[in-house]
Amino acid sequence: MSEGPTRAAGRGALAAAGCYLAWGLFPIYWKQLGQVGATELIAHRHVWSLGFVLIVMAAGGGFSDLAAAVRSRTALQWHALSGVLLTVNWLVYVWGVNHGRVLETSLGYFLVPLINVALGRFVLHERLRPVQWAAIGLAVAGVVLLLVGVGRLPWIALTLAVTFGAYGLLRKKSPLGPLVGLGLETLLLFPFALAFLVWQQSTGQAALGRLGAKEHVMLVSAGVVTAIPLLLFAYGARRIRLATLGLLQYIAPTVQFVLGVWVYHEPFSRERAAAFVFIWTGLALYTADNLRSQRRLTPA
Repeated sequence: MSEGPTRAAGRGALAAAGCYLAWGLFPIYWKQLGQVGATELIAHRHVWSLGFVLIVMAAGGGFSDLAAAVRSRTALQWHALSGVLLTVNWLVYVWGVNHGRVLETSLGYFLVPLINVALGRFVLHERLRPVQWAAIGLAVAGVVLLLVGVGRLPWIALTLAVTFGAYGLLRKKSPLGPLVGLGLETLLLFPFALAFLVWQQSTGQAALGRLGAKEHVMLVSAGVVTAIPLLLFAYGARRIRLATLGLLQYIAPTVQFVLGVWVYHEPFSRERAAAFVFIWTGLALYTADNLRSQRRLTPA
């Protein structure tokens, strides 16, 4: 029996919220593996993610779609690039978390919706409404405040926002579904990740074999832990409105912000607070404008 639209939307919202909550709590997971380098962590993530995705595909019969994608030159080009962008995003994110920069990682993901608007204007040549221009201007002002007040460019936040925004743009253009796209990305990057791990092991620098039992389990589970939220996201995105998904996405950076300030006690100066206020105001304008636009497009 198929689920009704109301029940489907409810389950979709729960799945998307669970995905963003998991992403928000990830700093707790990665900090448990702080003694492992970020590059090695991401290599393990690629290797074990591929294993998990292939198991899911075996259960759902998705190998034929993956095989067709491998034979498509266009799919290979798009997903090789999107895979590299996602790898850079995760590498910078894990490095930032494990170097006491959780607040800056949260800032990066707060910036993503506004980066998406900017990419729509300058890459897809979409027309922006005045409120959207104002939202982008406030975000730029927040970044400038950090540069002037804190004395350095928030490169972690900007890298996370740009790479994830560009990744979303490429996935939007891809004809592949979420699971097949993720499978192709991890498959393309698997040889490089495996080669790096083998090299680490041969030089005696690898984490495997020198960590405790708990850390070994967490390291091997990194792929599963990071792949499950992506599948929840795919399930939710198909069942709820884009406006609802846009509101739920703020769960992740908000949880990261709370962790950075109240759990890990990272410094939160007046200059940084002022920058966050500018960016949050821009997000509020963007969200309100998006909701109003959605209401106009929705038939009575």
